[in-house]
Amino acid sequence: MNLIGGIRRPLGPLLRRLLYPIILDQVGKSLYIQAGVELVGASCIEIGNNVKLLRDVRLNACGKNSKISLKDLVCLDRGVDINVTEHGNCQIEIGERTHISPYTCLGGPGNIKIGKFCLIASHVGIYANNHNFADPTVYIWKQGVTCKGITIEDDCWLGTGVKVLDGVTIGRGSIIGAGAVVTKDIPPCSIAVGVPAKVISQRNSISNPSAKEVGVQVTDS
Repeated sequence: MNLIGGIRRPLGPLLRRLLYPIILDQVGKSLYIQAGVELVGASCIEIGNNVKLLRDVRLNACGKNSKISLKDLVCLDRGVDINVTEHGNCQIEIGERTHISPYTCLGGPGNIKIGKFCLIASHVGIYANNHNFADPTVYIWKQGVTCKGITIEDDCWLGTGVKVLDGVTIGRGSIIGAGAVVTKDIPPCSIAVGVPAKVISQRNSISNPSAKEVGVQVTDS
């Protein structure tokens, strides 16, 4: 990885496509990896067909009994960070044709599952853990964490800056407006905005707001 990770186009992607399958757990065809990508615990990373990892993507699957799985046609844009954390027993899966935009972060140790055909805008945070803090006489970092897991179902669109907290399920076909903080489950085909996020409409409603009113940001897949 040190030898070929920083080589730029056109030679770099070709070399990485040939050599990274040796260290990864599973690799499909036509893998495209740009310069600066970092893979930690590569033997626990599965990558499907026609996946794109753009510059400075970081995948860390070094926790015990953990795995990161990217299905066919997933695109991780520049600076995306996916981290299972050292606690282990964490599964992070990103479904087919999902596009994750620049500088979005996903973190365990709770399991995270993102479905197919999702659009995740830039600077989104998806964090499947929560610190215990009940005892003020003990440092917070010593009190451990809880982890319930996060599920984002198929065909969801998350606007820029959205934060999804542990224990949440976002139903199929939902839209989350820019800057929203999702603390509770969102029903399928909902449009939710705000801090904390609240459902303001359903996609099958005649009175649907426009994307501009909701504050979502278009992402390119």
